[in-house]
Amino acid sequence: MKKIVVIILIMSGSLLMAQSDTAKYWKIENKASLNLTQSYFSNWSAGGENTLAGTGKYTSNILFTKEKHQWSNWLNLALGYSYIGNHKPMKTDDKLELISSYGYKIHKKLYATILVTFRSQIAKGYNYKKDSTVFISKFMAPGTIDIGPGIEWEPNDFFSINFSPLTAKWIIVNDQRLADAGSFGLDPAVVHSSGVIIEHAKKVKTQFGAKALMVLKYEIFKNVDFSTKLELFSNYLHNPQNIDVNWQVNITMKVNSWLNVNINTELIYDDDVIFHDANGNPIGPRTQFNENMQIGLAITF
Repeated sequence: MKKIVVIILIMSGSLLMAQSDTAKYWKIENKASLNLTQSYFSNWSAGGENTLAGTGKYTSNILFTKEKHQWSNWLNLALGYSYIGNHKPMKTDDKLELISSYGYKIHKKLYATILVTFRSQIAKGYNYKKDSTVFISKFMAPGTIDIGPGIEWEPNDFFSINFSPLTAKWIIVNDQRLADAGSFGLDPAVVHSSGVIIEHAKKVKTQFGAKALMVLKYEIFKNVDFSTKLELFSNYLHNPQNIDVNWQVNITMKVNSWLNVNINTELIYDDDVIFHDANGNPIGPRTQFNENMQIGLAITF
């Protein structure tokens, strides 16, 4: 009996040591936040409408490092709505983004990598100025997936740059109505002069080009964190001189352990996304910009 107890204790100790040994290779950081805005008016002579707005955000950074191997994963989720008076709720934020990179160290600060990026949205989107009943986007409409081998330079813990000269990119519009309209850079459906669709558009468009990804995270002052991510893509198959840009900037100011102030901006230029004027005539690609400042509850775990 004593031998069995000793064996169990030895096995338990070995298992705990193995778990501890495995855990040291992982670095995990999760952040969740909820930001709310509310206003109420009753017999207010100056005018105004009751407002309720909220945004939930979640980010996860998971890093595995062992010997010459490094695997990093970054997940970013956001969804926000605004309710003004008796109007239909309007979406103010919507993001679903995943970046995964495996690297093998070939020099002190250089890694041979495979970089995978997925980007889409969670809920349906509408053009509230024109028609708030017909959606113009939804989950996987659009969605983009790209993958490519490359080289990553990581000179320190807060900056990295990845360059992939051979990147395959797929633009997915998983809605036939939007695909037929040529939304998000797809080739539109073939339509007869009578308006009847002769051949539906394909829901997936493939591109091939070069991609660069730069990431910077730094505490510029005590309790003030700055992070930015710049993504550039050149499509070898069509107008390679026109560079697609996705640039995100985030500034987080910690009031205390559970209250934060966040300032976020995102700038997008996609050469394949064609905008139209009020009469429906195409006017070409445009620079897209979004900015928001929020204060709310936040936890890190």
